[in-house]
Amino acid sequence: MSTRHLLVSCAVLLLAGCEIPGVYPDPKVLAREADAKATGGACRHALRGIEDCYTLNPKAAKASVFQGWKEMDAYMRENKIEGVASVVKIPVEGEAPAEEAVAATKEEAAPKAKEPRSGKAKAS
Repeated sequence: MSTRHLLVSCAVLLLAGCEIPGVYPDPKVLAREADAKATGGACRHALRGIEDCYTLNPKAAKASVFQGWKEMDAYMRENKIEGVASVVKIPVEGEAPAEEAVAATKEEAAPKAKEPRSGKAKAS
């Protein structure tokens, strides 16, 4: 029996140092879930409804977004934290996006140079 225990102990020790594929969760999946949870929390802090959060973040996992939103809601209520209104506006269908002021030419972008002064100073 002692040889049997020795063999089992050796096998356990050899396998203890191995990383067996599929045993641990994929780090990329864990990162995506954490990002979705953080997104949900940020949406709640920005006073957005959960439906708006889903609409603004279609690639995020809805369950993780909801979990983050719910946890942030509980945290904010418990600590009496007021949300901060978001400055990003949700685009409405059919509405043209806001245009940015972009200069079409180099001359429009550069400020006009002042006229050169003459070298003589006016006498007072």
